[in-house]
Amino acid sequence: MKAMILAAGKGERMRPLTLTTPKPLVPAAGKPLIEYHLEALARAGITEVVINHAWLGQQIEDHLGDGSRFGLSIRYSPEGEPLETGGGIFKALPLLGDAPFLLVNGDVWSDYDFAGLNAPLQGLAHLVLVDNPGHHGRGDFRLADGQVSDGDEAPGTLTFSGISVLHPALFEGCQPGAFKLAPLLRRAMAEGKVSGEHYQGHWIDVGTLERLADVERLLGERV
Repeated sequence: MKAMILAAGKGERMRPLTLTTPKPLVPAAGKPLIEYHLEALARAGITEVVINHAWLGQQIEDHLGDGSRFGLSIRYSPEGEPLETGGGIFKALPLLGDAPFLLVNGDVWSDYDFAGLNAPLQGLAHLVLVDNPGHHGRGDFRLADGQVSDGDEAPGTLTFSGISVLHPALFEGCQPGAFKLAPLLRRAMAEGKVSGEHYQGHWIDVGTLERLADVERLLGERV
């Protein structure tokens, strides 16, 4: 299985750090955030990774290179302008091939074991869901009997972790350009083609300096 890391965001809420450093290279406990993902992917036996980028993206390529020092082969999908999540993935599909691929947001941190996702995909997507954090109390989706449905802000919703397995067929009919991933997922949910799991380990959406500090605190506790 190949993997894609989404790394094209500007990280505006993490300024001034992201004025001169792309968000995936912002360090947590002395290591760039994206390196935690790369190391976890390598541990899970994944060897081929695609990374999209836009804001200060050349810095990402210069820092990570071909990925060999992580035991990986990294290819890049540069975007002249950010294409949002769906558009960015669609642009990178030629690098990802025809089989289901693992997708992870570059701006989350988790101790989730990616090896658990290297199983046959039933349907068009498999989502890892987590408990709703304080900054996203309404959640995203509902999970019942292993199937994911649109949460519609109802009680019992969970938050999409930004970790998933997607089938390229999810993007059938899409056109190049900027578009979001969520409508494609909701369409597939309506067809009963999205499975999911509830992960209750450590997970942080590193969207602010305060949450970056939370990651560093957790990492410090693990030393």
